Amino acid sequence: MLNHIVLMGRLTRDPELRRTGSGVAVATFTIAVDRDFANSATGERETDFIDIVAWRSTAEFVSKYFAKGRMAVVSGRLQIRPWTDKEGNKRRSAEVIADNVYFGDSKREGTDAGFGGTPAAPATYAAPAAPAPASEFAMIEEDDSQLPF
Repeated sequence: MLNHIVLMGRLTRDPELRRTGSGVAVATFTIAVDRDFANSATGERETDFIDIVAWRSTAEFVSKYFAKGRMAVVSGRLQIRPWTDKEGNKRRSAEVIADNVYFGDSKREGTDAGFGGTPAAPATYAAPAAPAPASEFAMIEEDDSQLPF
């Protein structure tokens, strides 16, 4: 069986980071995801608001680098959680348990769009590469002022 979901949308609020009784980090946030098609009656595209739950290092990463309005790509699994309301009625909530969360926009896009928070550099989890021998380096004589970064 397969339960895998990938979503791309903007955070509707800053992530909320909490810790369980044993100290495990858990972050909750909601993303707004536009549908690919327009409503035939109104001609407008509808938006779905999807609750996301991230655990451990993913939770800490999200709470540190994401803020309201930032574009996020979430990869994970769909989970249906049953619960009982105050009147005793049985309810169900759908949420995505995030395995990975990626930046869906560049730092420049997130900043220029006027959204809250200051985007930060993405975290790097790979071990640093060993330095190359000095003989492999060469000076670049060309003007690099036209490069986009």
